[in-house]
Amino acid sequence: MSPTNTRERFELITMGRVGVDVYPEQVGVRLEDVRSFGKFLGGSSTNVAVAATRLGHRSATITRTGDDPFGRYIHAALQGFGVDDRFVCAVDGLPTPVVFCEIFPPDDFPLYFYREPKAPDLEIRPDELDLDAIRDADVFWFTVTGLSQEPSRAAHLAALEARAGRGTTIIDLDYREMFWDTQGSAAEQIAAVLPFVDVAVGNREECRVAVGEDDPDAAAKALRDAGVSLAVVKQGPAGVLGSRSRVGADEHVVVPPVPVEVVNGLGAGDAFGGALVHGLLENWDLETALSFANAAGAHVAGQLACADAMPTIQQVESMMGDVR
Repeated sequence: MSPTNTRERFELITMGRVGVDVYPEQVGVRLEDVRSFGKFLGGSSTNVAVAATRLGHRSATITRTGDDPFGRYIHAALQGFGVDDRFVCAVDGLPTPVVFCEIFPPDDFPLYFYREPKAPDLEIRPDELDLDAIRDADVFWFTVTGLSQEPSRAAHLAALEARAGRGTTIIDLDYREMFWDTQGSAAEQIAAVLPFVDVAVGNREECRVAVGEDDPDAAAKALRDAGVSLAVVKQGPAGVLGSRSRVGADEHVVVPPVPVEVVNGLGAGDAFGGALVHGLLENWDLETALSFANAAGAHVAGQLACADAMPTIQQVESMMGDVR
């Protein structure tokens, strides 16, 4: 696939995983005993694009599928959600990834990734990228999974170099142990890209892998010392910490979580990400942006699906109103 001449400027381009999420329709049942399933669009960075689109932004995603029925489903789902799929194409010989989960609310959601012999989204190549589109996007969002193997790693580095300080570049520290040989190799690759990054988002464990700190304040400081201007550290029941350097004054806030009866927590982080992108594009202060993102995540945590459940602005505001 050769680079595409893209005249439309995107507010958000994401790059990374895609797949088909297969969720049980029986909650609290082990996978071997489940009787029926639902099929949904999945993949963290892809879901972030869906979330931002649902909030009114022009979004596209860069990823790869297999040349199979699930790959065709992904294109149809993206188009249905309004996410531009021009940077999504098939890789011969590799199947579209499928992910199964078990649902044991409120906090146990085991995932089973079927990404063998290799996930197509790890076959993104530098010479396939539309670097003009990546350079011109207001926000570029990627996850650490894409750094785990070549040629995807080289493609991510090419995209980051093309950005050259333009717009806002966000890394999702979405560390998944099964995708890496060691935590040390993940930390090494993350350290290599942090100088290109404006915003880092992760939970305490992901921050420990990335910068060796799981205390929220220490993790935020380590990320900022590495060159990140905004560090967002998710603390579970303790809320979300945001620490940002801005001209005139720094911002340092802790925003409490939004109470919700959890049905499936797997898509909450992606809804949070899309809503954070919205807050940054709207140039909100940090407390407002993180409060909005928390509410978006809570909305999805109360639903079964991920992409299908991404909220509108009105639904997020309703969640925030319920808290007030």
